[in-house]
Amino acid sequence: MSQQRDYNIEIRDTRDHQYAYGFDFDVMHPYMMRSFEPFFRVGSLLELGSFKGDFTRRFLTHFDDITCVEASGEAIAEAKQKLGTQVSYIHSQFETAPLPKRYDNIVLTHVLEHLDNPVRVLRRINDEWLADGGRFFLVCPNANAPSRQIAVKMGLISHNTAVTPAEAEHGHRCTYTLDTLERDAVAAGLRVVHRSGIFFKALANFQWDRLLQTDIISPEYLEGCYQLGQRYPDLCSSIFLLCEQGD
Repeated sequence: MSQQRDYNIEIRDTRDHQYAYGFDFDVMHPYMMRSFEPFFRVGSLLELGSFKGDFTRRFLTHFDDITCVEASGEAIAEAKQKLGTQVSYIHSQFETAPLPKRYDNIVLTHVLEHLDNPVRVLRRINDEWLADGGRFFLVCPNANAPSRQIAVKMGLISHNTAVTPAEAEHGHRCTYTLDTLERDAVAAGLRVVHRSGIFFKALANFQWDRLLQTDIISPEYLEGCYQLGQRYPDLCSSIFLLCEQGD
C-alpha cells in the first residue's frame, strides 16, 4: 500500500456513494457466514480488514481467539467500542503487520480489491500466517454481478471490471472476476479447494436498501437469491474462494 493513502478518509461515505450499506450488514454478512461455517477449523481466527467490527461480531459465537488487522485507526476505535476486549486488534497495513503466530482460519472479505499489491499480501497469508491444515476465506465483489452488468448497459460504468470514481475514492484498485481472483490466489502459492458465489444480485446496493425497508422483499425471496447464487456463482454479488496452504 502506498504511504500516501489515508485509510481513515477512504472508509468515509462520499456525496453519492456509501462505503457500506444496510444490504451489506443485513443480507450479505449473514449469507457470508452461512457460506463459511461448514469449512471452519477449530482454533484461532484472523480477520484481515475488520472495518468497524460489524462482521467481526458474527465470529464471536464460533471462536474465542480472534485477532483483527485494520489499517484505519478510526475504524479500530469504533470496533473496540462495540466489542471491547473480546477481540485483539493490530493497527497496521498488511504488508508490514507484525503477527505473533499462525492462524487456523483467516478471513479476507471485500478487502483484496483495495490493495496495491494483492499477490504480495496473499503470499504472506500462505507463507507466514496460515497454520498447517488451516483455511483461508477469500471474498471479493464480483465484476460480473448482474447489477453491475446492467449499470454497464445503462452507460453508468464503462465495463464490468472498471473501477468507478466512487470506488476509487474508497480505495478500490481493481474489480475481480472469478478467474482473476483465482489467478492471484494461485500466483501467491495458495491452493484453491472450493469456489462459489454469495447471493444472486440484480439490483444496486442503494436499491436494495430502499426495498429492504418495505414488505416487497420477503425472507423467502432472500433465501431464493442465496440458493440461486450457489447455482450461478458468476452472477452473484460476491465471489468466494476457500483456500489452503500451497506447497
